[in-house]
Amino acid sequence: MSANAQTKATAKYQQKVGLVSKSYKLRKEIVDAYAAACKKAGVSAAGQLTKMMTAFIDETEKEK
Repeated sequence: MSANAQTKATAKYQQKVGLVSKSYKLRKEIVDAYAAACKKAGVSAAGQLTKMMTAFIDETEKEK
């Protein structure tokens, strides 16, 4: 079964802009609380995760 045109276009766009999908095993309670906190703050979960990852990278780079 081949992918439809929209699926192919989405994959092509994601590759072009450098998006990757990652899978992590996390406790449900943490994931649910994080999703609720993001909703309460009015931010996207992916956007907030990106901010936290970037801040952590910056912090560890300063330690070198």
